[in-house]
Amino acid sequence: MKPFLILQLRPDDQASDNEFDAILKYGGLEQDEVHRVRMEKEGIPSINLAAYSGIVLSGGPSNVSDPIDNKPPYQIQFETDLNKLLTKIFETDFPIMGICYGIGSLVAYKGGIVSTENYSEAVGAVEIKLTATGLEDELLQGIAPKFMAYVGHKEACQTLPEDATLLAGSENCPFQMIRFRNNIYATQFHTELDNEGIALRIKIYKNHGYFSADEADELIQNSKTWEVNVPKVILRNFVKRYQEK
Repeated sequence: MKPFLILQLRPDDQASDNEFDAILKYGGLEQDEVHRVRMEKEGIPSINLAAYSGIVLSGGPSNVSDPIDNKPPYQIQFETDLNKLLTKIFETDFPIMGICYGIGSLVAYKGGIVSTENYSEAVGAVEIKLTATGLEDELLQGIAPKFMAYVGHKEACQTLPEDATLLAGSENCPFQMIRFRNNIYATQFHTELDNEGIALRIKIYKNHGYFSADEADELIQNSKTWEVNVPKVILRNFVKRYQEK
């Protein structure tokens, strides 16, 4: 089977490993069915897209819209590498699922506006609503018109590129899931997170400006009551649709 390429950018090892394990678990993938690249450590090596079934581009504390002077060298490097890869992806309509940072990266590459001005969301579970187009999308067949998903982001898409198709939104963030062409997908919400994962990220990122640090314990307690299942199905649908034997 052609493996899936997993592109990560979280500098914290515990957060990165937990995220990777969740992508495997909820994507229905085994270790030998993926190629993991930690972009923040190694950049992106030369990639032959024909060798892969698809790509999962995950999230992290980096912001696409930060001024370049505020970006650490490793981010400048992996974003340079990523933009080169995105050129190949958009030229060939290669399957990719961008998550959180991933949606910002794809939108910015295509000329949409990403910033912290509007549509940021506090850490928590929010209701996502599919658009009429989303209801018809192949990846979302069988998905309820409304479902809960984990979010937590300081920047967001302000405007979409003209060639982006809107598939889902939420009350405070209108651009929650989009598609370019037929196979290029991105979500603002997290398709890989579960209760354990969100609690861990609250601990790790409590001083990163997503929320007040003194709210961390309360958020962790609240997270135990959040019921979020549908986004994992979307991740699994992506893998099943594009997995090449």
